[in-house]
Amino acid sequence: MQAVAKLKYARISPQKARLVADQVRGLAVEKALEQLKFSHLKSARLVLGVLESAIANAEHNEGADVDELHVAAIQVDEGPTMKRMRARAKGRGNRIMKRTSHISVTVAEQ
Repeated sequence: MQAVAKLKYARISPQKARLVADQVRGLAVEKALEQLKFSHLKSARLVLGVLESAIANAEHNEGADVDELHVAAIQVDEGPTMKRMRARAKGRGNRIMKRTSHISVTVAEQ
C-alpha cells in the first residue's frame, strides 16, 4: 500500500529542496514530521505540507494506519525556470534564473 502527494511549481530551487528531502527519506512518518516542524528552512515547510498531504491520502484513500507509515520515497525534480533580466552598468544586463521544483512524496506501510 502506497500513497503519493505532489507539489508542482514550488518556488524554490531543487538544490535547496533536496537538502531537506535527503534528511527525511526513509524515516518513520512521526520522526519525519518532527524533524521538518523544527527546521527553519523554507524548503522544510514545503516538504512538510506535501508529507502531511501524503499521510492524509494514505489514511483516507487506502485506510492505512498512520503509526505504521514511513517515507518510502521523496523526489525533488526541476520545474520550469523563470528568466528575468537585471540592469547592469554600461547598458548591459544579467539574467536572473528563478528556479522552480516539483516535490513528490510517497508513504508506505512497513
